[in-house]
Amino acid sequence: MRVHLVAAAALLALRPAAAPAQPDAAGLLGRSARVYRSLGALRAEFTQVIDDPMVGRLDSRGVLVQSGASKLSMKFSDPKGDEIVIDGRHVWVYTPSTAPGQVIRLPVPSGPVYGYNLLAWFLDKPSERYTATYVREERSGTRTLDVLALLPAVPDLPFRRATIALDRDDGLPRRIEIEELSGARRTLTLTKLQPNAGVSASQFTFAVPRGVRIVDQS
Repeated sequence: MRVHLVAAAALLALRPAAAPAQPDAAGLLGRSARVYRSLGALRAEFTQVIDDPMVGRLDSRGVLVQSGASKLSMKFSDPKGDEIVIDGRHVWVYTPSTAPGQVIRLPVPSGPVYGYNLLAWFLDKPSERYTATYVREERSGTRTLDVLALLPAVPDLPFRRATIALDRDDGLPRRIEIEELSGARRTLTLTKLQPNAGVSASQFTFAVPRGVRIVDQS
């Protein structure tokens, strides 16, 4: 009997260890969405890289402030003076670095504003819009990030695929990478996040500079 027990124990020892369970991508994304919805405001520094096969690489940086899905301010330090503001009624796109003398004004759509308010686009009802898959764990300084791949689950999303890196501690996104339908790749990286930072209403007001023409695209 003892011989059989020893043999059985030896066989169990030779059996490969079970692989660790894969983290629940949908659960991680859902948690991040809940954290995002609970925020009164969010302030962060950002860097953005756009790799476009038609125009090459575009790098920018600045400060992002957001309040809910309908208010956003992106003030660029590079290119200095560029600004994107969503005031709840309109989207203002002011880029004197590439289009001096004008500001584009668009109506705010009923859903999140893709291309500008990426956080709202990816974290507003994500389970209805995306299929999420766990990709890997990353380290960023002292932080651990969970990287998820997102594929559109509905036909009207203007990108092929995306990845989002979520902070394991607070659930907030630190990086979003998008492959757009045009073939361009956009990477938005957030640092120095300040959840529920104090913001004023003027943060989401665009003051049209003197001599600048409004191009209304209503």
